[in-house]
Amino acid sequence: MLNWASSAIDALGNAVFFEVEILGAQVGLIVIWLALPMLFFTFYLGFVNLRGFTHGLATVRGRLAPSDGSGEMTQFQALSTALSGTVGLGNIAGVAVALAMGGPGAIFWMFVIGWFAMTLKFSEVTLGMKYREEMPDGTVRGGPMYTLKNGLAARGHPRLGKWAGGIYAFFAIFAALPMFQVNQSFSQAGNVFGLGDDTGTALLYGLVLSFFTALVIFGGARWLGRVTAAIVPTMGSIYLLGILIILIVGFDEIPAALAAIVGDAFTGEAAAGGAIGAFVVGMRRAVFSTEAGTGSSVMAHVHARTREPVSEGMVALLEPFIDTVVICSLGGLALVVAGTWVDPALDDIGITSQAFANVAWWMPYLLAAAVILFAYSTICAWGFYGAQAWGYLFGGSRAALMTYKLLFIALLPAGAIFSLDIVISFVDSAFFLMAVPNVIALYLFAPELKAMLADYRARKMAPGNRE
Repeated sequence: MLNWASSAIDALGNAVFFEVEILGAQVGLIVIWLALPMLFFTFYLGFVNLRGFTHGLATVRGRLAPSDGSGEMTQFQALSTALSGTVGLGNIAGVAVALAMGGPGAIFWMFVIGWFAMTLKFSEVTLGMKYREEMPDGTVRGGPMYTLKNGLAARGHPRLGKWAGGIYAFFAIFAALPMFQVNQSFSQAGNVFGLGDDTGTALLYGLVLSFFTALVIFGGARWLGRVTAAIVPTMGSIYLLGILIILIVGFDEIPAALAAIVGDAFTGEAAAGGAIGAFVVGMRRAVFSTEAGTGSSVMAHVHARTREPVSEGMVALLEPFIDTVVICSLGGLALVVAGTWVDPALDDIGITSQAFANVAWWMPYLLAAAVILFAYSTICAWGFYGAQAWGYLFGGSRAALMTYKLLFIALLPAGAIFSLDIVISFVDSAFFLMAVPNVIALYLFAPELKAMLADYRARKMAPGNRE
């Protein structure tokens, strides 16, 4: 059964990551598919990623827009929930994978792409807020599937919108299986606590993780918002503390590490086939980190209590800055300083674990704590996302949602059993398939998005016009 599943996932990955040759390097069409809207919307919307940055910070702190209107979370809780889905093991193991595959230059491109991803995140969340559905009890339904459904219906194509939303929801259900988090948290727990890597131990670990996940996802959006608002700052602080210690200990190596990161991005010496190869690896890992263009975190942001769609879009653009521009970049710099990424005996999260171990014997335990919290919060968030997609396809009845949640919990342990290559192929494939209908919707609705931003700026961001 496992061999059949592995073969099917490999075939899916090959189909999704069809490549063309550009300047001597193989570039996946899906990389181009996601890079182009990042560039387009950044220029089209007048660099809202930069011009709206401080406004987003003020908004999430509650200084500009009051939390009123329909929704089950404050804007801070919505951001925390979205970050719990994006600030995960893509920021720890994903950076190590990027280094191993693309060299230090991949870290540079992750940093650059993170800035452009901010605009794409703003765009999809703003539209998601506009086209969410408000229920009589004050709860909401939303996400790219509803953007497609209600946005196209408003243009006289209700049937097309319903089917397009269904396609997105179908792919989102598969992407919601956070097998990468289960896989890599089990790997780090095994390294630190001496767990075996046999199937029985992996299954037991997955079952324990499933149990604690069930405690949250059965509680609904309000409970998820409270939990992630507490966990996200804690897990981020723990990980960044470890990174800071590595950088302090290796302070003298930082200039050389920065030179390697920047130089390798342009000299054509990257392990994945030159500068273009480094960009491709950086792009793939940056998208996995930020999820910009996939529309996933829209399903968290739409639950924010605000009557201003653009306001929540401003909050959302902070996501890629935190998870990629800051956390991934600092993590990548620390790994280059430590030099563990060049050890052929190490792979995935083992590269990061060894970098921590080189500083002090107890540091891998610190990493293990961060990894488990990262994995747990991401799994909880994606369980919630998957439930939204399931509800779109099969209805939001209690029985339908209970069926999904039980299936989600039952399938989680598979992530600890499959190999890392299989897990990455599956997750990347599902993520990028989500991006196809989502990006099409962004292009279709670009004019109204620009008009919404212009109106908001005139009312809320002009001097003297702040709430």
